[in-house]
Amino acid sequence: MIQIKPVSDLRNKFTEIERIVSTGNPVFLTKNGHGTMVVLSLEDYSRLAGNIEKELMIAEAAAESDSTRYTRDEMYNMLKARIDAAR
Repeated sequence: MIQIKPVSDLRNKFTEIERIVSTGNPVFLTKNGHGTMVVLSLEDYSRLAGNIEKELMIAEAAAESDSTRYTRDEMYNMLKARIDAAR
């Protein structure tokens, strides 16, 4: 279930927010009715960000060994074609 709380709850009800995120559910925080941040458990954050950092390191190594460069539009078109082909 999606949990949406005012950002003031981060200070005033930290234990409650900590309990929610420990069950694997993120807490969406708002300020003046607008979304401002998401609180995740460290485990969930690591799962999300860990692969990104690894993939970026691989991409950087590949870029150092290959001088081929693509424009934003070329990359967009190549990725779109791969997604379309997978459907």
